[in-house]
Amino acid sequence: MNELRERLMIKEENLRRVNEFLLKDDNPLINGLIEVVDKYGSVDEINRKAKEARKLENLMNRLREKHSPYIDDLEWLMKQRNRDAFINIPEYRRKILGSKADTTKFDESFAVTLEISACNFFPWVIEEAKKAIAQQDLMPGRFIRVRSMKEQVEDGEILAFAAAAQIVGASYVETLDTKGTLPGADGLPINVHLGGPETITGYFGGVGLPNEYALKWVDEYLHYYTEYGIQQVLNVNIGSVLLAYWLFKFGIDIEFKISVFLGNDNPYSCFWTLMTAKLFSRDDGTSPLIGFNLSNSVNNETIEMSAYIRKAFDFEDIVRLEHHIVETYKSIVRQPYDRLNELLDIADHIKNISAKHEGGLLEVEKTREHPSDILDYFIPKKDIDAQDLMQKLLINYLDKHDSMNKTAKALTERGLAVVPAQRLHIMK
Repeated sequence: MNELRERLMIKEENLRRVNEFLLKDDNPLINGLIEVVDKYGSVDEINRKAKEARKLENLMNRLREKHSPYIDDLEWLMKQRNRDAFINIPEYRRKILGSKADTTKFDESFAVTLEISACNFFPWVIEEAKKAIAQQDLMPGRFIRVRSMKEQVEDGEILAFAAAAQIVGASYVETLDTKGTLPGADGLPINVHLGGPETITGYFGGVGLPNEYALKWVDEYLHYYTEYGIQQVLNVNIGSVLLAYWLFKFGIDIEFKISVFLGNDNPYSCFWTLMTAKLFSRDDGTSPLIGFNLSNSVNNETIEMSAYIRKAFDFEDIVRLEHHIVETYKSIVRQPYDRLNELLDIADHIKNISAKHEGGLLEVEKTREHPSDILDYFIPKKDIDAQDLMQKLLINYLDKHDSMNKTAKALTERGLAVVPAQRLHIMK
């Protein structure tokens, strides 16, 4: 047994060869990446632009300059936050547990992040906030977005959502347009053999960034990073995952989450991902990989093994394991799909995980005229309006809010802490 184990040791010579390859002056892989980065200035300039673009004051000023219709909503949201309209954590716990809340010990080190996907339109946040106030619900601590970036720029939602996330105290992830399910940011087809959601099965395994498009993804990332301060994006391809590691190693303060579509579905694939993150971590041990969404098919043992690997690489506080509790009713998983009970079994001993809600409660979804559908994420807004779908999609989103709050309630009943929007639901 020990003899076999020792055969796995990586020779220093092999590590030296990798370093030599990376540092070669004529390496076209590294040189291509550096050429893209140079378009945006030095590393310090790139980070400075992003910080300025991300400031709430600057986001609001840009919206005012555009005479955005979202200003009133954002100011309303700030007003509700400032007047403590949202339930605080002790009040929420008493709502669920009654007097038992005063004697229950909540271990905040195992708090589960409440995550919702996909919040594709800014007005949905406002409608969700109104519902949370009325019902004394919790708002998400993390939002995932899968809307066209180009559309968001045109109608100003890219600025409005960035502002809203800061107001409520939540992290959020954008999905770049350079991916297989859309034409590239330049409007050209990314893969001539694939086109649109109707061929979505062709993208399984992350084949949406062939050839030169991995560097185009980097280019698009740096554009939104410097122009709008977008820090966290979805990553669906092993090539762009590696490039993001390299950008971070250069010193650019980006962050990303790995999508469920990348297919990390066993401990060995998770080791591969986390090993690469470790190899290209900074000297302080940090990595841009802040969200790691395993496959829908994983069981609790695989999650526990992934946490074991994560801890061995000192990533426990850096890399969040993101797990789908519910999925859209149509077009992605075989229903019924409900992982809440499994979450409850591991939440007391696996740190830094999030409970992701991409669908409503199954008993509700069955009754909807238009149940949630993953393919809806790829419909252009003009087609949503033409088909009169927006109200139905809003209902789907608010259903996800309800399923997320069911999870929050179940965790609280177990004496387990949660991470909602932290500037709305404060710990008094």
